[in-house]
Amino acid sequence: MAYRERDKREDSEEPSEEGAGEERGRGRFFRKPKVDPFEADKTLKIDYKDVELLKRFLSPEGKIRPRRQTGVSASNQRKLARAIKRARHLALLSYTDESME
Repeated sequence: MAYRERDKREDSEEPSEEGAGEERGRGRFFRKPKVDPFEADKTLKIDYKDVELLKRFLSPEGKIRPRRQTGVSASNQRKLARAIKRARHLALLSYTDESME
């Protein structure tokens, strides 16, 4: 009940010039679902020798980016992690970022 009354009061008030027409802190942000790049483009193959492709899935610090950031499916994420670790072991990729402080 109190929630509905508060909404009525907020709706009846005039919006200030600063942020007019915007409702700050309300509503939800819907993000477009990400598409697995390996399923969208069948020519892409997960291979430890393809360093340029593997670098797309690393953060600037050299960490493997999570699925929620890249949109890769679970099975492809496991293959990707294995390929990145294999490329690191063979010194095709570095374990950390290039600048050591």
